Amino acid sequence: MTKKKEKLQKLFPEDLFEVTRRLSENEVDVLLAVEAGLEKHLRPVITEHTEKGEFPIEAFNDFVQETQLLTDPRLYEGRKQGDSWLPSQYYTVFLWYLLARFDTSISTFCGVHAGLGYYSFLLGGSKEQVAKWAPKIQRFELQTCFGLTEPNHGSDVAGGLDTTATRKGDTWIINGEKRWIGGAATADILPIYARDTTDNKVKCFIIKKGQPGLRVEKIENKIALRMVQNGHIYLDNVRVAEADRLQNINGFKDVARILYATRSGVASIAAGVTSGSYLAALNYVKGREQFGKNLASYQLVQEKLARLQANVSAELALCAVLADMEAEGRFDEVRSSIGKMNNALLMRDSVALAREICGGNGIVLDYDVARFFQDGEAIYSYEGTHEINALVIGRAITGVSAFI
Repeated sequence: MTKKKEKLQKLFPEDLFEVTRRLSENEVDVLLAVEAGLEKHLRPVITEHTEKGEFPIEAFNDFVQETQLLTDPRLYEGRKQGDSWLPSQYYTVFLWYLLARFDTSISTFCGVHAGLGYYSFLLGGSKEQVAKWAPKIQRFELQTCFGLTEPNHGSDVAGGLDTTATRKGDTWIINGEKRWIGGAATADILPIYARDTTDNKVKCFIIKKGQPGLRVEKIENKIALRMVQNGHIYLDNVRVAEADRLQNINGFKDVARILYATRSGVASIAAGVTSGSYLAALNYVKGREQFGKNLASYQLVQEKLARLQANVSAELALCAVLADMEAEGRFDEVRSSIGKMNNALLMRDSVALAREICGGNGIVLDYDVARFFQDGEAIYSYEGTHEINALVIGRAITGVSAFI
């Protein structure tokens, strides 16, 4: 057995079809360090902060600085010169998977910052804007988010936004509201999407923490993703220089590129949530006795565990295919939607099944399964609901749009 295979078996024992074998040894080593960092810095505080609904920002900062999960030099060895903004697609898939297998809030926070937010700059910025902002986002020196969704516009954002941008000389005046923006309260730079009142096109503006007219309120009383500080953003005549408008976002088609480029990441997060709930349930039954026997020895329990393992395997295999296609440039919104819809659907069934295996203890945070169970509902809905992704796929296979 090779050293890499031994490491993979240690890191991903649930990967029975060995789809992780395509990772390089350097990437495996970085992922091992990421897992160790999660256990060292975040495991001790995860239950407490979930219960309180607070993000463990100090522990998280220690974690990202120690692990360099997006900037470790080993991730870029042998890459083309200048190809240093993103690790390989395969590594990225299993990074999101690994983070979600540990905790859904942690993976979501990273996915918003290093996915939707980061891609807003990478795909939407000019060369000068990318050079200015991307390195600091990549190193987590500046936190960002993704200001698209509004109180009255979620799935229908393609049809228009209520938030407006009006140009006066070299300055834009932004007015409106945004809602469900993950990490908004602590973000240093907020990419805010607004409708240009002149041409009615969607554009994106970099708003900085503390600017006059910007106010962010934390959304309280959530049952899912409790650690993620989702914000309701109020924008009252916020002034943004033309130089802080992301130059390559000039319509919703540009926003859509960001959405479907990152939607495969949500498919990976869904797979990680499935896996996390499965491994937590498996660990639980191995240490629990009922009717004088270990729970793992009962046929009905083993049948449920087998279904969970099968779901993990299926989701991982789809993630691997998506990673290959994205790396080859053969990735589009339909394949992205299939990945998110399928994995989120399997995930939703899986977290309920894992909770069922653990009985009453499945709703207690101390047993881990409860976190995955409650967070699964958020994953099922964000980055395109089941219905919206189904309609994207349906339009492609029938040639008929059924959105309205």
